[in-house]
This record gives sequence, C-alpha cells and structure tokens, in this order.
Amino acid sequence: MKWYRCLLLSLGLLAAASTVRAADFVVRDIQVEGLQRISAGTVFNYLPVQVGSTISEKDYPEIIRALFKTGFFADVNLERKGNILVVTVTERPAISEVRIVGNKDISTDDLKKALTGVGLAEGRVFDRSLLDKVEQELLQQYYSRGRYAVQIKSQVQPLERNRVAITLDIAEGEAASIDRINVVGNKAFGEKELLKQLQSSTTGWFSFFTKDDQYSKQKLAADIETLRSFYLDRGYLKFNVESTQVSITPDKQDVYITINVIEGEPYTVQDVQLSGEFGVVPEQELRKLITIGPGETFSRAKMTEIAKKIGDRLGEEGYAFANINTVPRLDDENKKVSLAFVVDPGRRVYVRRINFQGNTKTQDEVLRRELRQSEGSWISTKDLERSKTRLQRLDYLESVNVETPAVPGTNDQVDANYTIVERPSGSLLFGVGYGQDSGLLLNASVTQNNFLGTGNQLGVTFNNSDVGQNYNISFNNPYYTLDGVSLGFRLYYRDIDSSELNTAEYIQNVYGAQINLGFPLNEFDTLRLSPGYEHVWIDTTTETPPEILDYLDRNGDSYDEFKLNASWAHDTRNRTIFPASGSLNQVSAEIALPGSSAEFYKLNYRSIVYFPLSGWLTWSLGGEIGYGDGYGNTDDGLPFFENFYAGGLRSVRGFKANTLGPRYSDNQPYGGAFKTVANTQLILPVPFVEKSENVRVAAFFDIGNVFQTADEFDFGELRYSVGLSGLWLSPFGPIVLSVAAPLNEKSGDETESFQFSFGVPFN
Repeated sequence: MKWYRCLLLSLGLLAAASTVRAADFVVRDIQVEGLQRISAGTVFNYLPVQVGSTISEKDYPEIIRALFKTGFFADVNLERKGNILVVTVTERPAISEVRIVGNKDISTDDLKKALTGVGLAEGRVFDRSLLDKVEQELLQQYYSRGRYAVQIKSQVQPLERNRVAITLDIAEGEAASIDRINVVGNKAFGEKELLKQLQSSTTGWFSFFTKDDQYSKQKLAADIETLRSFYLDRGYLKFNVESTQVSITPDKQDVYITINVIEGEPYTVQDVQLSGEFGVVPEQELRKLITIGPGETFSRAKMTEIAKKIGDRLGEEGYAFANINTVPRLDDENKKVSLAFVVDPGRRVYVRRINFQGNTKTQDEVLRRELRQSEGSWISTKDLERSKTRLQRLDYLESVNVETPAVPGTNDQVDANYTIVERPSGSLLFGVGYGQDSGLLLNASVTQNNFLGTGNQLGVTFNNSDVGQNYNISFNNPYYTLDGVSLGFRLYYRDIDSSELNTAEYIQNVYGAQINLGFPLNEFDTLRLSPGYEHVWIDTTTETPPEILDYLDRNGDSYDEFKLNASWAHDTRNRTIFPASGSLNQVSAEIALPGSSAEFYKLNYRSIVYFPLSGWLTWSLGGEIGYGDGYGNTDDGLPFFENFYAGGLRSVRGFKANTLGPRYSDNQPYGGAFKTVANTQLILPVPFVEKSENVRVAAFFDIGNVFQTADEFDFGELRYSVGLSGLWLSPFGPIVLSVAAPLNEKSGDETESFQFSFGVPFN
C-alpha cells in the first residue's frame, strides 16, 4: 500500500506544477487602451512589468495598484490575449479652468494659491473627492477673517476632450464684528488700558476703514503677543496668557472674546554686565549705550533696544554679523533680575563690490555719487542705510532696496546689491487744468528730471490761465562739482491779473533771470544762493484801490530789482515726495539789493516734522512765518506787490484763497508784511487702495492769518479750520482736494468749504 500512496502523491504534485506553469506567461507585448491625453510612454513608466517579464494573474493586483497610485485613472483593467498584456484604462478628466466668483474680501490670486496647495489647479487631474477638501480649505480662509456666514457652492462642468471646468461660487456674507472683549485676571492694569494695546476692538468711528472690529485668529494671536510685550516691558517676567475663549452668536454676526491672564509680580534689575569681545569699538563706548541700571523696573523693550544699539554701533565698524545675546538671570524669591549682554562681534567684513540693478536709463555714476558706503572699505550698516535713503530721495527713482550677500568662498566679504525701480523721468505735456484760485489753466511743458540719464533737470513750461501767462525755462546740474555743488539758471516771464488771485485789482508784468547755486554743508544741511535780476511793471484798472494808486504816484509803476535769494535747509526726511519720517527746517531770505528801484527784504521760516505712529499712520506738524519790510530808498515798507497772503489750499483751508487779513478801503484784500500759518495732520490709510504711493489722505487742523505789520499781530485774529484733504499724483498732474470747516469765521471773511486744484503744482 505504501508504494500506491507514493504514486498518487507524485501524480498530484505533477498536476499542480503543470497548472502553475499553464497560468504563468512571458509578456511578449503590452498594449494600452483607453488613453486620451496621457501618453502610452507615461503608462509604461509606471508599470511594474515590461516586455520579457514572466507574470501571472496573481500579479494583476500589484500592477493595478501601481497605476491607481498615479492618480491619473478612474478605472484600470488587465486582460491577457495570448502572450500580450492588454491594459485598459479610464482617465480622470483634466481641470481646464477654475473660476471663482463672488469673492471680495480675499483676492482671486490668494484663493487660487490656497487651492493649488490642496491639489486643485488648472492643468491638474480632477479628483471629485478633492472638492470637499477644497471647500473646507476656503471656509478656513474666510473663518480666519471673521466671515462665519460664508457659503461656498461648487459646480463641475464637463468639457470636450475629457476636461472639466470648475466654478466656485462664494457668498461671503457679512464679517462678524467684535461685540465684547474681556480681560480676566488683571490687577495691576485696568481693562481699558489693556484693551488700548490691542489691534482688535469693538466697533468705533474708524472701524469702516481700519477693520479693527473684525475678528481673525491671526489678529488675536498678535494681540496676545502685544499683551505679553506690554507686561514684559513693565517688569512682569512671569506673565502668561492662561487661555482665550472665542464665542460667536447663533446668527454668526457677533463675536465675544475672553482673555484669561496671570500677571505675576514685577521684577527689578539687580545688576547689569557687559562681556565678550568688542572688536575695534572701545568697551566704554558700548557701556554708554546701556540705558538700564540697578533698581529700575525690568523692560524687555529697553533690553532689546540696547542690544540693537550695540549691534548697530558694531555694524558701523564693519561687524555686520555681530551677535548680542541678552541673558537674564532671575531671582524669583526677591523678584530681581540680573542682565548680561554678551557680545560676539564675529569677523570684520568689508564690501568687495557695489552693484546696481534696474537702472535702464540712469547712468551708474549718477547713482554712485549718492552713496556713502564705498567699495573696498569696511561695511557700515549706517552708511548702507543712508545711501539707500539718499537714492530713494531722488525724484526719478520710485523704490530702492539693498541686499548684502556674502561673496562665495569667503567669510569676510560681501557685495552690496542695490535694486532700483525708475520712475518716468521726463514728460511732454499738453493739458488743461482748473484751480479755484487760478481758474482755467492751459499748459504745455517739457520736463526732464533725469536728462539723458545724467541726473540733471531741464524744464520748459508755458501756462496760460485766467490769472495770466507764465513762461519758464530752467536747468539745474545737482553735481556741478564732485563735492555736490549744484549750478543752474532760470529765465521767466509772468503777466498776472492779480484780481483773479482774489487780491487787489491790478496787473503785474514781470520778467527776469536767476542763477541758482547750492552748497552741501554736511549730510543734512544745504545752503543755496540765487542772485538775479527782475523787472516789474504795474498797470492799473478802474477798480484798482486808491492806496495802490497813491503808492504808484509816489514811487512810479516800473521797478528794476537786483535780487539775492539765500536759504539754509536742514532736511532729514526719508523721502521728498510723501515722506513718512524725518523733518525739514528751512530759513530763507530775499533781498532787493541796494541800487534797486525798490529796496526791501523778506524773511521766511518753514518747518515740518513727520512722526510715524505705526506702519500705516503718520502725524505731521508744520508751520511757517514770513516777515518783510522796506529799507533804504523805500519808505513805505514792503511794496504792496510783494505782500504775503493767507487762505486757501496752501495755508488756512476753508477760507477763500488769499482773502484773509487786512483790506484796502474798498474792501479788496491787502495781504500784509507779516504772515503766520501752522497746521497739523493725521495722515490716514487710503480706503480701498492697497498701494498708495501716489495717494495721500489726511485729517487736518489749520491756523493762521496775515497782518499788515508784525506789530499788529493779534492772537484773537488768527483763523482756524478742520477738515479732510486728499492728494493724488495722477498721470495728468496733481489733483488736490480739501473739505474744510472754518471754526471761527468773522464778519467779512470769505469761506469756501470745498476747495480743489487740478493740474496745478502742489509745492
């Protein structure tokens, strides 16, 4: 019986082996069916089998999984035809277009970036399961901006050639506003004081512009850090935000925020140490920068500021990568902290090369002469920044950026790369303008602020308005010498009907020539001298005031003036157009030299300071005082045609231009020999404008007047106004608007709530 069993077992194994060999086959060819967009070669790249491979049906699942993993196919089938493997696929459709409609709060570009992040973009394979993921991603985008009522509907439209168009219809809804913010656990500071520190706020007067009443997760996180900084700057080193709760009403319109804090106790400074290496900078000089001492309340802001000052000082001497570590050691029992400033200056670095990019018109030399950092010398962070400021103060440059990449293969060299964007520096202009104080204005001008890329200014101007005619030819070379002495000239002719300027009625005909010299005294101070000749002829009308007629009878109606204008200016503004920081102080004098037909002088002082309050808010404070008088052969004081005037867009807005101050006997504006004007402005963000380099909006308060002489100055006669102003440097010329309310107008004052100017220079 044993031999019989062995025989049966051998026959069974032989049959099984024959069956296996029958299922295996050698692939002689591979055919792919069902392709529309995807090439056969792409499929072959992903197949785990090739011609000549031996496979069986048990290998099919692995092959199918490999093709499904590509994401290209909705269905895959395998079939054997002899020794040919047939792969039949059904492709997923391709996304031909992604349309987003209804979005306003978030731009389409930002939304498409978010969609690309989750795999939904034009040209990619469409997977219907992605739509749910997309909707959730978009919902999170809107929730982060406080729009909890947002609704998103998706629609898939089949197209020819196995493509689809996807439309996302977004109903954003109203943003939920913050109804209440509570701070819990505070003892040292009142809730009102803490809430003032936050960006988030309940709805106020300016919330429409600032959006501070709209909740967002990112803004709340920033507010928590602001609170932390507030406490750390006042010594509360153990301060902590224990938790925050955000709840929303069922209608998704109002948000309630609760911030739970643990204040701890304030710490005072026990001692301060300075250690490490200081390079070539004397240790004593760095110690003077430490402005916190024993017994003072700890302040993280002051500690950070000290570290920055030390780093900046080292940076001026070439230590561009200095590292200043601040190490506070706490004595929790006595609530004391010891501060240690550990200085590691690193290697001293010098500038190998200074490069410019973007100057397609401006000559390299014109840019280099503004630099304070030089090639081959130790790098100075102060000089690099000052060089950037000087460049961006040039009228023909729109923006300037500087980078200092390390030179490959070295550890003590960098290049200074300045990337600039040029403004159009020249214009050929024929235009029409209108100003309330100048009437209809026809003008033609050719100007070049960067003539042939040399930085020289050239201008030819013709203006013809209701006021009169004005012709002007000017040229200026800001670098006549290598030291920055400027040289230029001006030829001009004016024929002015003064009554159109709201002053007394007479006609003034003027022509003259002037040479302009500028001398830089230091980095911020400039002295300018402008000798010149001017001929003035006065004609009268039937409406000319009798006082002017008497003046002309005594002194004649024709004047030859040999003038000298001199001015000194201290200018630290970061830009000349729309500055946001710094100040300008200018003293100027104009004198008709002895031997002139009318001998007189005029003195003027102008000052304006800009205080950046935040990244989007600037406060400015400015004023101007002018005084003039006659001397020598002029016994009647300052000639009437040289008087100062006040009122209008350039002085006290809300009052008609040039109408403030004394009057002639027939009630025509007189002007005066003494003028005082001041104003303060809060420069606001421009609503609905993302980039506002050419637009400025401000809330202002003006005060001022003009007096016949300085002795007649009277505080009670000053006029005040408040309002809003806007300035747009449009492609057609500057447009200035003002809406003002006079606060103390008196009988006889001429007011004008809305004032504007179009196409008339604003400075």
